[in-house]
Amino acid sequence: MTLEEVRGQDTVPESTARMQGAGKALHELLLSAQRQGCLTAGVYESAKVLNVDPDNVTFCVLAADEEDEGDIALQIHFTLIQAFCCENDIDIVRVGDVQRLAAIVGADEEGGAPGDLHCILISNPNEDTWKDPALEKLSLFCEESRSFNDWVPSITLPE
Repeated sequence: MTLEEVRGQDTVPESTARMQGAGKALHELLLSAQRQGCLTAGVYESAKVLNVDPDNVTFCVLAADEEDEGDIALQIHFTLIQAFCCENDIDIVRVGDVQRLAAIVGADEEGGAPGDLHCILISNPNEDTWKDPALEKLSLFCEESRSFNDWVPSITLPE
């Protein structure tokens, strides 16, 4: 089998139930993290948190719409964040719908439009390990994806 044939195959079993379960778990995790006050949004804000306290970060979400795919600066930031998360054993996923993410997370504190939601970090709310069932489901989803060499799996958020 050639490399082209391997790349042509679907290496990750993308069952509808698996993707829907991961999307629902991410939705629940984002809401729970926001209630706990342990959600950091924004590429630069996330980079600061990763630099200061990477051991406290439990999960990372990178979000980009189709029009963002051409933004080379954003893609460079994504590459650096992905590398840092992989190096520090932080589970990471990609989401292709920033508007849906904005609907879940909501507007910023000023009540205006949502800020930069291209990167969202979820941290432990305190020194105890956060036991959230949605976080456990997503960690399992990421682990399964890595076993199929999909290091940054994509998730579709539920409507």
